[in-house]
Amino acid sequence: MTIEVLRIDAGFDRYEELLHVILAAFAFMDGRIDPPSSAHRLTPAALRQKAEQEIAFAALDEEQLVGCVFLKPEESSLYIGKLAVLPAAQGQGIGRLLLARAEATARERGLSSLRLETRIELIENHRLFAAWGFGKTAETRHAGYDRTTSIEMRKPLA
Repeated sequence: MTIEVLRIDAGFDRYEELLHVILAAFAFMDGRIDPPSSAHRLTPAALRQKAEQEIAFAALDEEQLVGCVFLKPEESSLYIGKLAVLPAAQGQGIGRLLLARAEATARERGLSSLRLETRIELIENHRLFAAWGFGKTAETRHAGYDRTTSIEMRKPLA
């Protein structure tokens, strides 16, 4: 397995596949999180627009699209969204490669941390992100909810 991480730029035309990767990676959340994942509202056109507005990377194993991440610069952090790896490719370090690219991007832009949000129900994600150096910094709730629905996690960059 040789994974290549590429910037999603104007020449990228595999948004149907990209949507498949995200939906497959997020499928384990169905029925576990409330409200449902915003991934269900994505379309290939919406992903194209997201890639134009944010910084996006795709992970490829040979020619197969196996992962992605979308990054949005904020005042002092780089927000990590839609970090996804195909279930069959998980556990092989692809997520770490995508996060390494996020760290490099944050440093290039002079940002001091990475920031992400993960659902309160997804304890396994909390543990994984903690193992990758993220710490819980806040609890948040979606509009209309009177309980915590997500936690914010940050990773300071030295």
